[in-house]
Amino acid sequence: MKAGRAMARIALLCASLALLSSCERPAPPDPRVTAFASLPKWDGYWSLATMRPEIYGFDAKLLSGGNVAGPKMLEFLGKTYPLAGVGAPWNDATRAKFFAVLGSMGSRKSEGWGYPMMMAGAAPMQFLITPEETLIVNIYREVRHIYTDGRPLVPEADRWVTTWGESIGHWEGDTLVIETVGVRYPPDAFQLAPPLSEKARYVERIRRTGADTMESDVTIEDPETLTGPWHAKVSYVREKQLDRLVHDVFTNDRSELSGNDFTIEPPKK
Repeated sequence: MKAGRAMARIALLCASLALLSSCERPAPPDPRVTAFASLPKWDGYWSLATMRPEIYGFDAKLLSGGNVAGPKMLEFLGKTYPLAGVGAPWNDATRAKFFAVLGSMGSRKSEGWGYPMMMAGAAPMQFLITPEETLIVNIYREVRHIYTDGRPLVPEADRWVTTWGESIGHWEGDTLVIETVGVRYPPDAFQLAPPLSEKARYVERIRRTGADTMESDVTIEDPETLTGPWHAKVSYVREKQLDRLVHDVFTNDRSELSGNDFTIEPPKK
């Protein structure tokens, strides 16, 4: 009897020790929490460093004889919008098309920027980073989906050509590398869109360069419109005065064309 009680006590003690040991052992980490922890933080609202969000009109001094494609305006566009195409290695046919579209810019308004211009336009944007994809959203309610879950690009035969294209990406340290294909050229809807063909392939390398700065190295190849790779660098700054993106239509648009200049009209009564 005494031996049986002793064995029972030993069994109880072993069970207690096993329970204590299991309580002290930490639970395995949640793999999704670990995945999020490894991603960079790009919170806030980002604007093109060369074009801050403010209301203004084109300076008349930029126009040469009323020509939107005049040399001063071209210099302004080249410095301000690095993906507009001012310095791109266009072939002869596309260079003529580029200037024709640019010359009609003053009579058109855009309802967004499309790709690639939403990444180098005046509209502030926001990044939402998850392990599976990164979303880029701007104030025009344009959204880019960059899938980082390891999927390949859709085969060309099954691809939908759209205004924003199809993008996949991967992380190289704190740099997001994005490959984009299947972009439709939208000259009737978006100002300054470079006249690239649907066969263009874009590679972006986006990374933070400081607490409030970011840059993207862009390489574009297009056998139909370019004579060689087009390289551009786009710089962004975090807008500390913004605490949200306000999405709206053009109900409050007061920009009007006066001759060849954009002007800001008084509020409508």
